[in-house]
Amino acid sequence: MSAPVIAIDAMGGDFGPHCIVPACVDSLADSPLLRLILVGQHDILEQLVAQYPRLDRTRLLIRPAADIVAMDARPAQVLRGSADSSMRQALELVRRGEAQACVSAGNTGALMALSRHVLKTLPGIDRPAMVTAVPTAAGSCLLLDLGANIDCSAENLYQFAVMGAVAAEALGVVRPRVALLNVGTEAIKGNQQVKLAASLLLQARELNYVGFVEGDGLYRGEADVVVCDGFVGNIVLKASEGLASMIAARVAAQFAAGPLSRLVGLLALPLLRRLQGELRPARHNGASFLGLQGIVVKSHGAAGPEGFRSAIRRALTEVDENLPQRLHGRLEHLLL
Repeated sequence: MSAPVIAIDAMGGDFGPHCIVPACVDSLADSPLLRLILVGQHDILEQLVAQYPRLDRTRLLIRPAADIVAMDARPAQVLRGSADSSMRQALELVRRGEAQACVSAGNTGALMALSRHVLKTLPGIDRPAMVTAVPTAAGSCLLLDLGANIDCSAENLYQFAVMGAVAAEALGVVRPRVALLNVGTEAIKGNQQVKLAASLLLQARELNYVGFVEGDGLYRGEADVVVCDGFVGNIVLKASEGLASMIAARVAAQFAAGPLSRLVGLLALPLLRRLQGELRPARHNGASFLGLQGIVVKSHGAAGPEGFRSAIRRALTEVDENLPQRLHGRLEHLLL
């Protein structure tokens, strides 16, 4: 297999290239065969890369792009006037086959709109979906959609389920359990779209559909793939991140409350550090856009170098698994 090449929108996110360049340098150290193409304002990127004189510059290239997609830009506006933006040019590298994936921390709506415009969707897919791995008591599960599609039909939810199942298989899950996120597990619960999606999934014999799952069941690990519309999925994800941060802060405060508490905290420190490492958002950063004819991974806009590095790892995994081709091969058998 040839060396994987990933295009990086180096100007996106809250911290831009000052965060992204160090993450890229670390990623190259992690993966000796990986090559990265930084897309963005040439002079700024050259100054930052020059801080690593021992870096193999044949593995970290720079492609100039003059414009930056603002974090508050409207997708329609970006589609009309983004020809020389770092985001658009990074996606064009994937379209032309010069890179096998694109990673960006930029404007989510703009990235989705440009990805659909430049790369197109796979046959049979109406809308791409954002998916990420959420930690659970059993390990992790894939949750989709995370906000790309606020209003979804039953057919959209069915397509998300199919794509999520194939993505889970690519990650090594055998016959992944697929569930719909709902307000109850009984058949009478939920809105019309969720009920209709359940009917469609019950007809898909090749999918291991296990029914409805509630929010607490998601974290108990009752399914390997959990499907919902983007409105619900985004709220679940952001609430989960906030809860994890609050619990970590509360635990730290309790252990600092007094001499005895500090002693107990010192004894528990190795366990707490391991738990924080498993649950920290940076480790799970990176949401994939499933359903495109190419690999696109969205990093959280506020992610630091460690988080952006995780997003690059996710993209590399999908390149190794040739995920779009696997999806294409399975969709014709699974889509209604």
